[in-house]
Amino acid sequence: MNFKDKFYIILTGIFIASLVTCNLIANKFVTVDLGFKIFIVSAGILPYPLTFLVTDLISELYGQKKANLVVLSGFFASMFVLFFLWLGAQFEAIPGSIVNDGTYNSVFQNAWRLIAASMVAYLFAQFIDVRIFHFWKRLTNGKHLWLRNNGSTIASQLVDTTLVICILFVGVWEPGQIKSAIIDGWLFKMLMAFIDTPIIYGAIYLLKGKIEIAELEEE
Repeated sequence: MNFKDKFYIILTGIFIASLVTCNLIANKFVTVDLGFKIFIVSAGILPYPLTFLVTDLISELYGQKKANLVVLSGFFASMFVLFFLWLGAQFEAIPGSIVNDGTYNSVFQNAWRLIAASMVAYLFAQFIDVRIFHFWKRLTNGKHLWLRNNGSTIASQLVDTTLVICILFVGVWEPGQIKSAIIDGWLFKMLMAFIDTPIIYGAIYLLKGKIEIAELEEE
């Protein structure tokens, strides 16, 4: 197996691990104080920007088809996790179990709804991200990586954040809370997207001579 194939597998592993982690910890809401602003966000949002960094890297290095394949792989991996979370709840904990039924259900009883909401938003957002990334790549003839990296994430993350918050909390939270959660979540993701721009440039630079940039693809 050559380096290019090995790196693709590594990126896919990081993508799936980040996505599954997002779903497992998303029930906890936290404050993130960055000095200039305090964000109130789901803990699941912390690893989520990695998924867009990875899909942008794969889109740039391997092309749109490989990026879409990783998106689908992440979806099936999440469904796999959801099934076993459900299955684990079907068996009673033994006396003295470190995690009893109450603790297990308290942590995971909302997981099915959370993962379902996340997957609906995820599929829309990730495919939008990949599509817009390649739209900008074709439009700029492969130039201005920063533009397609941030442009695709800005649009896709607005879709993702809005869908997740609305599916989970319409009828549960007040409209003002929902609006605030969408804005905070989206702004936080945008900040992470700006931070990952130099990371993706650095990765592309380090991989020169090892992996060729994918050619422009037609619609």
